[in-house]
Amino acid sequence: MTSKPDLTPAARRMAELLAGVRDDQLTAPTPCPGMPLGALIEHIDGLSLAFTWAADKRFPDGPSQPPSADAANLPPDWRTLFPERLAALAAAWRSPEAWEGTTQAGGVDMSGEEAGHVAMNELVVHGWDVARASGQPYDAGKDEIDTCLAFVAPAVEQSGGKGIEGLFGPPVDIPETAPALDQLIAQTGRNPY
Repeated sequence: MTSKPDLTPAARRMAELLAGVRDDQLTAPTPCPGMPLGALIEHIDGLSLAFTWAADKRFPDGPSQPPSADAANLPPDWRTLFPERLAALAAAWRSPEAWEGTTQAGGVDMSGEEAGHVAMNELVVHGWDVARASGQPYDAGKDEIDTCLAFVAPAVEQSGGKGIEGLFGPPVDIPETAPALDQLIAQTGRNPY
Protein backbone atom coordinates (compact mmCIF):
# COMPACT_ATOMS: atom_id res chain seq x y z
CA MET A 1 0.00 0.00 0.00
CA THR A 2 1.72 3.13 -1.15
CA SER A 3 -1.14 5.30 -2.32
CA LYS A 4 -2.62 8.16 -0.35
CA PRO A 5 -6.32 7.94 -1.17
CA ASP A 6 -8.71 10.84 -0.75
CA LEU A 7 -11.15 9.99 2.03
CA THR A 8 -13.52 12.81 1.05
CA PRO A 9 -15.93 10.81 -1.17
CA ALA A 10 -16.25 8.01 1.41
CA ALA A 11 -16.74 10.49 4.27
CA ARG A 12 -19.31 12.47 2.27
CA ARG A 13 -21.16 9.27 1.36
CA MET A 14 -21.22 8.24 5.02
CA ALA A 15 -22.67 11.62 6.01
CA GLU A 16 -25.38 11.22 3.37
CA LEU A 17 -26.20 7.73 4.63
CA LEU A 18 -26.46 8.99 8.22
CA ALA A 19 -28.84 11.72 7.05
CA GLY A 20 -31.07 8.99 5.60
CA VAL A 21 -31.36 7.04 8.87
CA ARG A 22 -34.76 7.41 10.53
CA ASP A 23 -35.11 7.44 14.31
CA ASP A 24 -37.16 4.23 14.20
CA GLN A 25 -34.22 2.48 12.49
CA LEU A 26 -31.71 3.09 15.30
CA THR A 27 -32.56 -0.27 16.88
CA ALA A 28 -32.39 -2.16 13.55
CA PRO A 29 -29.84 -4.98 13.29
CA THR A 30 -26.72 -4.43 11.20
CA PRO A 31 -24.31 -6.84 9.51
CA CYS A 32 -22.09 -6.32 12.59
CA PRO A 33 -23.15 -9.05 15.06
CA GLY A 34 -24.74 -7.70 18.20
CA MET A 35 -24.49 -4.08 17.07
CA PRO A 36 -27.77 -2.28 16.30
CA LEU A 37 -27.68 0.66 13.93
CA GLY A 38 -27.60 3.33 16.66
CA ALA A 39 -24.57 1.68 18.25
CA LEU A 40 -22.86 1.43 14.86
CA ILE A 41 -23.47 5.13 14.24
CA GLU A 42 -21.93 5.98 17.60
CA HIS A 43 -18.96 3.74 16.71
CA ILE A 44 -18.56 5.57 13.39
CA ASP A 45 -18.42 8.89 15.22
CA GLY A 46 -15.78 7.54 17.59
CA LEU A 47 -13.64 6.23 14.77
CA SER A 48 -13.98 9.52 12.88
CA LEU A 49 -12.54 11.32 15.91
CA ALA A 50 -9.84 8.69 16.51
CA PHE A 51 -8.63 8.77 12.91
CA THR A 52 -8.76 12.57 12.74
CA TRP A 53 -6.47 12.64 15.78
CA ALA A 54 -4.31 9.96 14.15
CA ALA A 55 -3.91 12.11 11.03
CA ASP A 56 -3.11 15.23 13.07
CA LYS A 57 -0.93 13.21 15.46
CA ARG A 58 -2.55 15.11 18.31
CA PHE A 59 -4.42 13.13 20.90
CA PRO A 60 -6.72 14.00 23.79
CA ASP A 61 -5.40 13.46 27.29
CA GLY A 62 -5.47 9.89 28.55
CA PRO A 63 -4.82 6.55 26.91
CA SER A 64 -6.22 5.91 23.44
CA GLN A 65 -9.01 3.35 23.33
CA PRO A 66 -11.01 1.68 20.57
CA PRO A 67 -14.19 3.59 19.65
CA SER A 68 -17.21 2.52 21.68
CA ALA A 69 -20.44 1.28 20.17
CA ASP A 70 -23.34 2.37 22.34
CA ALA A 71 -26.45 4.10 21.01
CA ALA A 72 -26.99 5.59 24.49
CA ASN A 73 -23.96 7.80 23.77
CA LEU A 74 -25.54 9.42 20.69
CA PRO A 75 -25.79 13.15 21.43
CA PRO A 76 -29.09 14.88 20.59
CA ASP A 77 -27.42 16.82 17.75
CA TRP A 78 -25.67 13.80 16.18
CA ARG A 79 -27.32 14.41 12.79
CA THR A 80 -25.47 17.72 12.40
CA LEU A 81 -22.38 16.99 14.53
CA PHE A 82 -21.31 13.70 12.95
CA PRO A 83 -21.23 14.96 9.34
CA GLU A 84 -19.00 17.83 10.52
CA ARG A 85 -16.67 15.32 12.17
CA LEU A 86 -16.60 13.18 9.02
CA ALA A 87 -15.68 16.26 6.96
CA ALA A 88 -12.89 17.04 9.45
CA LEU A 89 -11.63 13.46 9.13
CA ALA A 90 -11.39 13.75 5.34
CA ALA A 91 -9.72 17.17 5.60
CA ALA A 92 -7.12 15.87 8.07
CA TRP A 93 -6.08 13.09 5.68
CA ARG A 94 -5.58 15.53 2.80
CA SER A 95 -2.43 16.71 4.58
CA PRO A 96 0.68 14.90 3.29
CA GLU A 97 2.05 14.86 6.86
CA ALA A 98 -0.86 12.65 7.97
CA TRP A 99 0.57 9.80 5.90
CA GLU A 100 4.10 10.11 7.31
CA GLY A 101 5.71 8.74 10.46
CA THR A 102 3.84 6.79 13.09
CA THR A 103 0.58 7.43 14.85
CA GLN A 104 -2.05 5.73 16.95
CA ALA A 105 -5.75 4.98 16.65
CA GLY A 106 -7.89 3.02 19.06
CA GLY A 107 -4.91 2.14 21.21
CA VAL A 108 -2.99 0.63 18.28
CA ASP A 109 0.33 2.05 17.07
CA MET A 110 0.73 2.05 13.29
CA SER A 111 2.30 3.97 10.46
CA GLY A 112 0.50 7.03 9.19
CA GLU A 113 0.00 5.29 5.86
CA GLU A 114 -1.55 2.23 7.48
CA ALA A 115 -3.84 4.41 9.63
CA GLY A 116 -5.09 6.24 6.54
CA HIS A 117 -5.92 2.95 4.85
CA VAL A 118 -7.68 1.66 7.95
CA ALA A 119 -9.74 4.86 8.07
CA MET A 120 -10.76 4.40 4.43
CA ASN A 121 -11.70 0.78 5.07
CA GLU A 122 -13.78 1.76 8.10
CA LEU A 123 -15.67 4.37 6.08
CA VAL A 124 -16.36 2.10 3.11
CA VAL A 125 -17.26 -1.09 4.97
CA HIS A 126 -19.28 0.59 7.72
CA GLY A 127 -20.95 2.70 5.02
CA TRP A 128 -22.15 -0.55 3.49
CA ASP A 129 -23.28 -1.71 6.96
CA VAL A 130 -25.31 1.47 7.51
CA ALA A 131 -26.85 1.24 4.04
CA ARG A 132 -27.88 -2.39 4.59
CA ALA A 133 -29.36 -1.72 8.02
CA SER A 134 -31.30 1.35 6.88
CA GLY A 135 -32.41 0.06 3.46
CA GLN A 136 -30.43 2.63 1.47
CA PRO A 137 -28.53 2.02 -1.76
CA TYR A 138 -24.76 1.85 -1.56
CA ASP A 139 -21.93 2.07 -4.02
CA ALA A 140 -18.29 2.93 -3.51
CA GLY A 141 -15.76 4.14 -6.06
CA LYS A 142 -13.38 1.69 -7.71
CA ASP A 143 -10.33 3.42 -6.20
CA GLU A 144 -11.86 3.22 -2.72
CA ILE A 145 -12.66 -0.48 -3.10
CA ASP A 146 -9.19 -1.22 -4.49
CA THR A 147 -7.61 0.62 -1.54
CA CYS A 148 -9.70 -1.38 0.91
CA LEU A 149 -8.98 -4.70 -0.80
CA ALA A 150 -5.25 -3.94 -0.68
CA PHE A 151 -5.60 -3.54 3.08
CA VAL A 152 -8.08 -6.36 3.81
CA ALA A 153 -6.80 -9.18 1.57
CA PRO A 154 -3.34 -9.49 3.23
CA ALA A 155 -4.92 -9.30 6.69
CA VAL A 156 -7.34 -12.11 5.82
CA GLU A 157 -4.50 -14.18 4.41
CA GLN A 158 -2.38 -13.65 7.52
CA SER A 159 -5.28 -14.73 9.71
CA GLY A 160 -5.46 -18.04 7.86
CA GLY A 161 -9.07 -17.29 6.96
CA LYS A 162 -10.15 -17.08 10.59
CA GLY A 163 -10.88 -13.35 10.63
CA ILE A 164 -9.34 -10.82 12.96
CA GLU A 165 -10.83 -10.24 16.40
CA GLY A 166 -12.29 -6.75 16.62
CA LEU A 167 -11.91 -6.08 12.89
CA PHE A 168 -13.83 -8.65 10.88
CA GLY A 169 -14.93 -12.26 10.80
CA PRO A 170 -13.86 -15.14 8.59
CA PRO A 171 -14.35 -14.42 4.88
CA VAL A 172 -17.57 -15.53 3.20
CA ASP A 173 -17.22 -17.63 0.05
CA ILE A 174 -18.70 -15.93 -3.00
CA PRO A 175 -18.07 -16.38 -6.74
CA GLU A 176 -14.77 -14.98 -8.01
CA THR A 177 -16.80 -13.19 -10.69
CA ALA A 178 -18.73 -11.16 -8.08
CA PRO A 179 -18.35 -7.36 -8.23
CA ALA A 180 -15.38 -5.86 -6.38
CA LEU A 181 -17.55 -4.32 -3.64
CA ASP A 182 -19.11 -7.73 -2.95
CA GLN A 183 -15.60 -9.24 -2.83
CA LEU A 184 -14.54 -6.66 -0.25
CA ILE A 185 -17.63 -7.14 1.88
CA ALA A 186 -17.23 -10.94 1.78
CA GLN A 187 -13.55 -10.65 2.78
CA THR A 188 -14.62 -8.79 5.92
CA GLY A 189 -16.87 -11.68 6.98
CA ARG A 190 -20.14 -10.20 5.78
CA ASN A 191 -22.52 -11.81 3.31
CA PRO A 192 -22.98 -9.28 0.49
CA TYR A 193 -26.22 -10.93 -0.55
